[in-house]
Formats: sequence, C-alpha cells, structure tokens
Amino acid sequence: MPDEPKHIVSSFEADLKKLRDMIAAMGGLVERAVAEASAALLNHDPEIASRVIENDAAIDAEQHKIEQFAVRLLALRQPVADDLRQVVQALKVVNDLERIGDYAANIAKRSIVISQVATNFPLAGLGQMAHLVQQNLKASIDTVGESDPQKAIQVWRADQMVDDLYNTIFRELITYMMEDARNISTCTHLMFVAKNLERIGDHTTNIAELTYYAITGENLPDFRPKGDHTATYIHTAPN
Repeated sequence: MPDEPKHIVSSFEADLKKLRDMIAAMGGLVERAVAEASAALLNHDPEIASRVIENDAAIDAEQHKIEQFAVRLLALRQPVADDLRQVVQALKVVNDLERIGDYAANIAKRSIVISQVATNFPLAGLGQMAHLVQQNLKASIDTVGESDPQKAIQVWRADQMVDDLYNTIFRELITYMMEDARNISTCTHLMFVAKNLERIGDHTTNIAELTYYAITGENLPDFRPKGDHTATYIHTAPN
C-alpha cells in the first residue's frame, strides 16, 4: 500500500500479525487434537478420546473469531495485492484447520469403539501414518507464520508418503477382513481412521498451497501425484 500514510501501513501490518498469531493459536489446538486422537487410538484410551471430542467446540469457536477478524480487515482496510492474498489465505486456512479438527474428533470417536473390542490388527502402520501427518501439519502451520515458500513446497511434496501409507494399510485391512469375517467390524473402523488421517494430510497440503500462493502470488502445479488407488482396489477385489 505505497500511497497510504506510514501510521496506517504500520497499523495494518500489526493487524496482519495478529491474524497470523490467531491462526497459530488455532493451529496449536488442532495439532493437539490430532496428537491426542492418535494417542487415544494407539493406547486404547477412551478418556483421551473423550477429551478430543469435547474440545472440538473450542476449535470451532476459534474459527469464528478469526473469520470475524479477517472480514473486519477486508471491510475496513480494503487491502489489495499481497495484503489481500494474506487475508483471503487466512479465511481459507482456518476452514482447513476446522475440518482437520473434525477429522481428529472422528478418529477419537472410532478409537472408543475400537478400544472396546479385541483386535489382532497391528497398529504400527497407523501410528507411522499419524506421526507423519502430525509432522506435516506442524510444518504447514509454521509455514503460515514464517511465510516460507520452500517449507510450503516440502509439505506439499511430503503428502505423497501419507498416501502411500494409506494404501498399504487399506490393503492390509482388506486382507484381514477376507481371512476372517469376524474382523470386518473392527477393520472397517480402522479403515475410516486411516481415511481420516489421509484427509488430514490433504487439508494440510491445502494449507501449504494457500501459503505458497499468499507469499508468491503463484500457484503450485495443479497436479500433485496422488497415491490413493483404493477405489480401483475395491472394484477389483475378489468377492
């Protein structure tokens, strides 16, 4: 905003910093939700799972606060160019964060059911997937605050590993269900857990893409290789 008085520019920069700080705070809540939902699953801990479900309302409340603040900035400041991109980015990022919070709550709900039944399915793969998703989520939220386009690219690329793990887990679960029909119920819940983690990875990638655009004014390539071939696998799986 080259034609604006210096004090107005400085004030708007302070507003943008506040906006980034609010996103970081919401991101912290979401990171904790994903971490605790994963712990509830891996440790068969319904108490932690219940806490994740209860705390989802706080994430929703943060989303509304940030949206109201961002809309106020648009109305009062009427930003243009890179300033406008930052505010629009914030509105989209908090939507992704809210969806990630919802997926964490879904994982927590299913972990309660899973904890009530015995399962022979090893959870190491899901643990690895959850760990990678948490790493990428933290990196994407850090990228928003640091305005680092290279880190955004790294997150964008790292999601391929999440997809690959998802496909491996999906096929293993199908095998368990085919070997013993008694595994179907538990494995179905685990499939949804894996899918929720995969979707968290996708929303994390969205945050990285939005951040890259807000910083550079350019889009990352439309095509990012996806490793999700489960629809084909379902179609071709033997009856």
